[in-house]
Amino acid sequence: MDKLLGKFPDKAKAILAVDGGASKVDVALIDVEGNVHSAVRRHGRFNFGLGSNGSFDGLAGAVSAATDGQVPGLGVFCVAGADLALDDRRIEAQLVGHGWTTRTIVRNDTFAVLRAGTDRKWGVAVVCGTGMNCAAVGPTGRSVRFPSFGELSGDRAHGGGWLGRTALGVAIRARDGRGPRTMLEELVPAYFGMSRPHAVMEAVYVGTLNILRLAELAPLVFKAARAKDEVARGMIDEMADEIVITANAAIRRLRLTRSDVQVVLGGGVLRAADKKLLGRIREGIVALAPRAQIVQLEAPPILGAGLIGLDLMQAPAAARERLRRSLTHSRLAGRSRGHRPKDPMR
Repeated sequence: MDKLLGKFPDKAKAILAVDGGASKVDVALIDVEGNVHSAVRRHGRFNFGLGSNGSFDGLAGAVSAATDGQVPGLGVFCVAGADLALDDRRIEAQLVGHGWTTRTIVRNDTFAVLRAGTDRKWGVAVVCGTGMNCAAVGPTGRSVRFPSFGELSGDRAHGGGWLGRTALGVAIRARDGRGPRTMLEELVPAYFGMSRPHAVMEAVYVGTLNILRLAELAPLVFKAARAKDEVARGMIDEMADEIVITANAAIRRLRLTRSDVQVVLGGGVLRAADKKLLGRIREGIVALAPRAQIVQLEAPPILGAGLIGLDLMQAPAAARERLRRSLTHSRLAGRSRGHRPKDPMR
């Protein structure tokens, strides 16, 4: 514990902030003044989509470590897998059943990225990590979000997972003559200690290599692009264009094309993005909304969950400023535990 929870000023005004994503969960206990009383990080898979009940088991340990058994008055759970209204209801019901907080709020983790990136409380957020998602809130409070189910929900070039899977595909096509030559022919199998791309495909097919591990290949695509590999550069450009298409759809739906809307970019891929990728995204968005401001998120998304809690508690501006100063990546890293899976873009 960062402080003794027994000295917590008022449990009714305590906020449990949670950011649960594909590879980790961050949990923080804060008060209405914006003080952080505990902050913990647990590594693992924390997608709360339908059929992912194991994520709740993993979350339990993180919540216990942050609260020491006490019950905060408000819990703000910004989690991957909360894509549809039915997801919100299902996840909220399961969280309420655990009794971790008196009041429970469920949001998609993209809303945490948006709130962490702007103090306006409105704007557009695009998260591009293992997957891709987008959420937006207008000045009137109207919101827009997109389901993130891959091809099932019409997603294309959707994040680091897509980059990794596509890297294997273009490597195979290059080797067997169906596609242009690329450095990925060598980089992809070498990463897994194999001799050729087909061996990686066979390992996935027979189950000796988990298909989710293909997301680890995303940095190799950026490496090849930096070496002027045209195939790799084309993949990154395709992903950038999908980010632009998604953000612009949200801007249009909220009628923000003439506003100075802030577009917050978050997630591991965009944290590690090169100037070409960011420039292409900026150019595509500004072409639609000339006054748009592109913000690359530096803070951890859990900050956004905490700020949403402070908003609901009608906390003073000084509390939000204090929380921004104290709830940082380094604070969370200092309380990190558990097996840390490879993050494709860390």
